Amino acid sequence: MPEDPLATVKKLDPQFMKHIADTDALVYADGALPRCIKLLMAMAFDAAHGAPGGVRALAEQALKAGATKEQVAEALRVAFHLSGVGSLYAASFGLKDILG
Repeated sequence: MPEDPLATVKKLDPQFMKHIADTDALVYADGALPRCIKLLMAMAFDAAHGAPGGVRALAEQALKAGATKEQVAEALRVAFHLSGVGSLYAASFGLKDILG
C-alpha cells in the first residue's frame, strides 16, 4: 500500500483530519447516487486537476464499490470533455498499475 499522502498533516492536526474523514464518510455514502458513482465523479475531478495518485486511489475504491472498467473509461471521457487532454495524461499515469 502506498504511503498516505496526508500522513504529515494527520500528525500535525489529527482532530481536523478526523473531521475530514467523517465528511468523506458522509459524502461517499450510498444515497440518491450510489457510492461507486460518487467515487467515479471524484476520480474525474482528480484527473481534471492533474492528480494521478488521486485518480488511482479513487478508481480502486470505485471498482471495489462495484464500478466497471467501462464506467471508469466513461467518467474519464467526461473529464476530458470538460478539462482537456491533460486529464487523460493524469488518468493514464494513475491507472497504469490497476487497469494496465
